[in-house]
Amino acid sequence: MAEEVVKTPNKQEKVGEVVSTKMAKTIVVEVTRKVQHPLYKRILTRRNKFYAHDEEGKAKQGDQVRIIESRPLSKLKRWELKEVLRSAVRIQIQDEPSAERLARAAAAKKKNK
Repeated sequence: MAEEVVKTPNKQEKVGEVVSTKMAKTIVVEVTRKVQHPLYKRILTRRNKFYAHDEEGKAKQGDQVRIIESRPLSKLKRWELKEVLRSAVRIQIQDEPSAERLARAAAAKKKNK
C-alpha cells in the first residue's frame, strides 16, 4: 500500500515575551532582535509586538512563548500561541490586614512619644 505523505506548510515561528494578557483569548508578544546598523556598524535592538491567539489562556505576562503564523483571526491578530517555553517567576505579596497595620502604627507612635 502507498503511504500518504502529509506536507505541512512552512509557517513562520517567532519567540518572544508576553507583555499583555488583558484581552480575552489574546496575548501581546514582544519579539526582540539585534541588528547591525548598515553605516555605523553599531548593534541596535529592534522590537516588534504581535497579537497572538491564546485559546486556553495558558500564557501569562512575562512568559517566554513561541508563536506561529496563522490565518487572519481579527484586524490585528495573525498569530497563534504554539507553546510556552519558560514561565515567568511570580512573586505573591501578602497584604496584611489593615486592622493589624493600624494597630502597629499606633503602637509605634506611642513608642516614639
